[in-house]
Formats: sequence, structure tokens, C-alpha cells
Amino acid sequence: MCFLKFELNKEVKSRYIDFVKNTFDFPKEEFAIEQNELLFHGVSLMKIIEKYGTPLKITYLPKIHKQITQARKWFHDAIKSNNYQGKYFYSFSTKSSHFSFVIEQVLKANAHIEISSAFDINIIKHLYNKGLFDKRNFILCNGFKQEEYIKNIQWLLNHNFVNTIPILDNLSEIELYRNQITNKPLNIGIRVATKESEKKSFHTSRLGICYDDILPFVNKEIKYLKNFKLKMLHFFIGTGVKDTEDYWSELIENIHLYCKLKKTNPDLQYLNIGGGLPIRNVLFHNCNYPNVINKTVKQIKTICKSYNIPDPDIFTEYGNYTVGESMINIYTVINQKKQNNQELWNIINGSLLTTLPDIWATKQRYILLPVNQWDKPYERIFLGGLTCDNEDYYDKEGHFNTIFLPQFNDKEKLHIAFLYTGAYQEALSGYGGIKHCLIPSPKHILVDKNKQGKIITQLFAKEQSYHSMLKILGF
Repeated sequence: MCFLKFELNKEVKSRYIDFVKNTFDFPKEEFAIEQNELLFHGVSLMKIIEKYGTPLKITYLPKIHKQITQARKWFHDAIKSNNYQGKYFYSFSTKSSHFSFVIEQVLKANAHIEISSAFDINIIKHLYNKGLFDKRNFILCNGFKQEEYIKNIQWLLNHNFVNTIPILDNLSEIELYRNQITNKPLNIGIRVATKESEKKSFHTSRLGICYDDILPFVNKEIKYLKNFKLKMLHFFIGTGVKDTEDYWSELIENIHLYCKLKKTNPDLQYLNIGGGLPIRNVLFHNCNYPNVINKTVKQIKTICKSYNIPDPDIFTEYGNYTVGESMINIYTVINQKKQNNQELWNIINGSLLTTLPDIWATKQRYILLPVNQWDKPYERIFLGGLTCDNEDYYDKEGHFNTIFLPQFNDKEKLHIAFLYTGAYQEALSGYGGIKHCLIPSPKHILVDKNKQGKIITQLFAKEQSYHSMLKILGF
């Protein structure tokens, strides 16, 4: 990550907008500044704030469809340029966001679904009953499977969801299907346990089956099962999709495994390369997506050709990439404290600890920008949340090693936006549940465009009330 260093000079009266423009190629893409206020995809955030108040979460629904369409184009371009004979299938990893409006947007874009729990299948039932889910959609069943999960997979098979593929996470899982699914043909996948980052205390992911065990297991246990077919090899590289030696080394190793399996298991057809396509957490993000995707497709084709086997159909499971950049969190600075004659603490009307748990759990950094007051002088600050926990703070932006915002003025409210917060945060923080210091879940606003291109907003969820908290707590 690139960090830019700036000296704090109290006499400098440069405007925040000049500071950003002189530092980055800004504004561009989805950002614009009008009347010293931030617009996001042409949406006036100040108008939403004036209508609904803060704190709040905003989801811009068209971005989800755009992300899927864009990734699909990159893969199709790579397939064409490499004369690749296999197909490409985009699937959405539901664990990144289970909200109905997210999954409905995914299905409208004709994407497929990757799931990880029994309850995911209850969501699929609900969507099917509403006429939103096609039985021909691929349903990739990942994760460690207990009895309820297996029963729900069996329900899908019994009701002719023809492209349901359970993906084995361990060697003993095959016995569950052998004992419970005896009258239906079953396409299965196998997940490879990939190497972990050197930062971890362990070397191999707990998810999936060890590389060296897969070939003997398939040739001994699966190959001769009459109603079972091995259709998919799946792996997920923990570091994500990055143009690094580690990524390419792991990818190549698993392509070789696919080819070895294909030689003795002709039904094998799908290579699932998982997720991890990065999203932006800095303003100068420069990931060359088309280049990485083209190189990936080329590697698969080259290695398969060396084994004289057909190009496999490629699956991806993009969760964070699908939904992450569609959402933002907005707070209002309600006070400023001066500590040690040096540190300025801007206190917001919400909790970073409870609404953006990745900030303290994984030290995640986001793009942070003011919504208003872009014409004001700026200052270096720290951000503090409303809880009494020491970890409820933010001291570094995604693109700086510090935070700069317009100077605090208690006569004019400053609103700030954390951008691209759409994946995992609600699930990890326990959406609608009990939060530290009983800080409520904020309002959630959906933003969409109608057929005429007009912006429309909808209140998806009110701010959590004390009534719901008391009920959960048994009062």
C-alpha cells in the first residue's frame, strides 16, 4: 500500500477540495463535487441526509448489476483472445451479503449462486416461490455440512434444481450423500485445501481436502459410485486475486490437479477458481483486472493443452467484488475533543466498532471522504465512535497513513462517508441484534434508478429501536 506523507501546518488555509485534487486524479468515475458537496453515481448524498438523517447506510443497487456485467465482459474478452473453448459462469457468494435486494439484483443479472449453509437453501426456496429463481441456476454448496444442510440439498435434488452441486469439504462427507441420496444422480465437486499466508500460524486452510489426498480419494471412493459424478474442482486462494508470484503458483498447481483428475474422471468439466477479485479501498487503485483475468484464462488453456485435455468451463465466486462497492456508511461529526495538545478527535454519531467491524477485526481500510464542506480548510484528525471501547476508532484512511477532513465547526455539521462497505459488515456485526453499548443499527436506504433514469430512494430499515433491543434482552 502506498502512503503519502503530509506535514500538519495550522497556518495553512488550503481548501480540502484543493488538497484532494492536488493529491489524486479526482474527481473521476462515480464521484463528483457540486456546490462543495460529494455526489456518488450522480446521487446527492446531502439530499438523502436531509431526508433521512444520520447515521445511515446507503446501497446503490445499479452498481451490483454493473459489477457482474463488467467481470463477465473481461472473461469473455479473455476467452475470445485466447481462443478458449470452455464457457464462463459468474456466481455470487451469498455469505458476503444475504440481503434480499442484493440477491435479487444478482439474479436479474443472470448470475449463479454459491452458498455455505442450510439456511441459504431456505432463501432459495423463498426466491423460487416468488418466481425469482430459475431451477436451472447453478447452486454451488460449499462449507462444512451438518444434517440440516444435507437434508436441504436433498430437497433441491428432489425438486429438480438440476444444477445443484455439493462441494466436498472433507473426506467423510461423501458418506452422507451415499447414505441419504440413493435414488438421484448427483454431480459433486471437491474443494482443495490451499496454502495459507505466511502471516497465519498454520500452513494449510482448514477448508477443503488436502491436495495429496484428492487423487487417491477420487480414484478409490468416487470413481466407481454409480449415481455420482465428479463435475467440479474448486479452490479458493486466500490472498485473493493478485498479480503476485504466490497467486500464480497456487493457481498453476491446482490447474495441474484438475488435469490429472480429468485424465481418469472424464465427467469432470468445471474448474472453480473461487473469488477474491479485489475492490477499491484507495482512490489511486490501479488493479489491472483485464490483464489478470486474461493471464488466468491463458494459464488454464496452456496447462490443459499440455495434458491434451479440453478447456474446462470456468466458474468464479465473487462476493466482495459483487456487492462491496455498492454501499457506503454515512455519519455526522457531533463534537471535537483535543487530547494531549496534539490530537484532535472527531466524535461521530455512530459506532465504527459495531457497524464496520472489519476496521478493528482485520484492520481494514476504506476510502473516507467528507460529504460536505469541501471548500473549507482541512486538518489532521482521529475518528472516535460512540462506544466506550478503546477499539472504536479510525486513525488511517485507505489512501493515507493518517486522516484529513475539513476543519471542525460546531455551527455547521460535517458529514463523512466510508465508501465500499457492502460486503460482510452486517453479518459480522449481527444485523438487528445487540451491539456494544447498545448502539443501534443505523437506517438503511436503497437507491435505484427507474426506467427513465430518475433516482429513487427507499427506506429499507429504520434505525433500530430500544423496543427491539429490550425484547432481544428479555425485558
